[in-house]
Amino acid sequence: MDHHATTPVDPRVLDAMLPALREDFGNASSPHHLFGRRARGIVDEARAQVASLIGARPDEIVFTAGATESNNLALKGVMRLLRAKGDHLITCATEHASVIETAEALAAEGFEVTFLPVDGEGRVRPADVEAAIRPRTALISIMTANNEIGTVQPVREIGRLARSRGILFHTDATQAAPWLPIDVREDHIDLLSLSAHKLYGPKGIGALYVRRDHPHVRLEPLMNGGGHEEGLRPGTLNVPGIAGFGRAAEIARAERARDAVRVAGIRDHLAASIRSRVDDVRSNGPADPALRLPNNLNLSFAYIEGESLLKSFDSIALSSSSACSGANLEVSHVLKAIGLPADLVHASIRFGLGRFNTLAEADFVADEVARIVAGLRERSTLYQIAKSGAADFRLARLPGAPSLGTHAQKTGPCKR
Repeated sequence: MDHHATTPVDPRVLDAMLPALREDFGNASSPHHLFGRRARGIVDEARAQVASLIGARPDEIVFTAGATESNNLALKGVMRLLRAKGDHLITCATEHASVIETAEALAAEGFEVTFLPVDGEGRVRPADVEAAIRPRTALISIMTANNEIGTVQPVREIGRLARSRGILFHTDATQAAPWLPIDVREDHIDLLSLSAHKLYGPKGIGALYVRRDHPHVRLEPLMNGGGHEEGLRPGTLNVPGIAGFGRAAEIARAERARDAVRVAGIRDHLAASIRSRVDDVRSNGPADPALRLPNNLNLSFAYIEGESLLKSFDSIALSSSSACSGANLEVSHVLKAIGLPADLVHASIRFGLGRFNTLAEADFVADEVARIVAGLRERSTLYQIAKSGAADFRLARLPGAPSLGTHAQKTGPCKR
């Protein structure tokens, strides 16, 4: 239940990787013998497969070590190269850390950075993007879908706006690629980041789409040391990883529509099962399924700590939306950005479903969640006070809180 963090390698992907590990082990940059040419053939096929996933051309795909590197290359590569013409970057408060921290690093270099706010469901308003544009804006970077609350951003509208103003547009599509159709031409995307291990492919391989026409995007490389990947990413190519990435992309393109429907059904069943067993639960993120990744569910369980809940599971992989480390309690920047009270931020759990999950697993998880939440609340003074009606803890008063049953309507936000 933690597929936002990573996915298992699909057996069909592993089958595609094995020849590159066993027989076709050559260096793809060695064209003067058979081993190198066969490795190059594997790379060329995979490049075409990844390109097809997003409606790009094969020569527009640059292989990297993953989406984090791709995001760094996109933001730093554009901003440093275009500094003389434009030194302003627009991004969003709920981006992945690899975008936020890269933007902060660019700010430390003297670039101007605008972090846009989001609404209560985590969506960026295109009007806010337009209002933030300056004469020296060089790049807009807005993720396609959020990794914590599953919010799908209005990428096409933002891309169209950027194109009309002559500004480059980058999107981190890592979470969206397994589930949503993407077309870089129709969406007016100039740069796009991907990672294979979110697509049931291997870890350590990703890609950056770089538009080659109208406009022809140029980047300043992060590293030097060879002419690999059009000079943008030096180093011997990871042929087995690339082979797996290509096959994973091919499978995703063929099966993601079917996967999305099936997994959304399991996700909705899981959500309903938990709510039928547990009171005072709040859903975080978009209520409209069309605006949310089909595999995402983010819930806040009032009166408990999410970390305590996570540590109570022996056989379920889940993730907390808050990063807690000893006395250093850091709230999720995503949940904070949508206005969730701090106590509920720290009571939040992210469920990330995947291709191989089943309804039986969803039932098992719901039972375990109910059992463990009940045990933790029995030891919670706050919950006992709320249950007794001695204080006003009305969860239903939270902005945007859904109706979650009789008890939730009678009780509300924890005031502490």
